[in-house]
Amino acid sequence: MNGAGKDSRTVVKERDLRHAPEKVWRALTQKHLIEEWLMESDFKAEVGHRFALDAEWGTIACKVLAVEPQKSLSYSWQAHGLESVVTWTLTETDTGTHLRMEQTGFTADQEQAYRGAISGWTRFLDKLEQVTAGLD
Repeated sequence: MNGAGKDSRTVVKERDLRHAPEKVWRALTQKHLIEEWLMESDFKAEVGHRFALDAEWGTIACKVLAVEPQKSLSYSWQAHGLESVVTWTLTETDTGTHLRMEQTGFTADQEQAYRGAISGWTRFLDKLEQVTAGLD
């Protein structure tokens, strides 16, 4: 796979959320909630499911790679020559959930995509936190 070599880079974002893993999982996997914090999507938490994320700048082609309910979720993320993998890891804590997002596969010549992901994921996680806070 392109970008999986030693020169690839990874974006990691971590948050401590004051919500149970079950709530955070809902925000990560329910289509109408994904659309509130990320992008329009036809996501389903089923391994092998192909879905698209629609942004103003284009479409991201994705495929669900792994699902471990309320613990981890992984999907491919392909757009504009970028072949990457996004992995979400949820760890229950005394106060809620430690959420880790890792996007791997940025090559040295994808500086713009790499920098865009760093700022983009910060904004997305801010929105994810708001969406999760609004759940019952």
